[in-house]
Amino acid sequence: MIYEVKITKKALRGLEKLPINVRKLLFLLIEDLKADGPIQKGWHNFSPLGKDKFHCHLNYRYVACWNYHRGEIEIEVYYVGSREKAPY
Repeated sequence: MIYEVKITKKALRGLEKLPINVRKLLFLLIEDLKADGPIQKGWHNFSPLGKDKFHCHLNYRYVACWNYHRGEIEIEVYYVGSREKAPY
């Protein structure tokens, strides 16, 4: 199954502030989300953040957070940025 991944405006603003190497990691994560869905146990510190919310570390300093509603094929990345400011 191919999942559709959308990025919110807030996440896009965070993306613009990321270093190039972390951006590349985010794009790899997005490709994994498209191919395998919202459960990404292969990514560092992957964990659920409650019902239908997940996050993982892109590297030590940066994280990505996303939503997924069961039964849908759409995943929404709603935060990309420093883990100190992450909404969890």
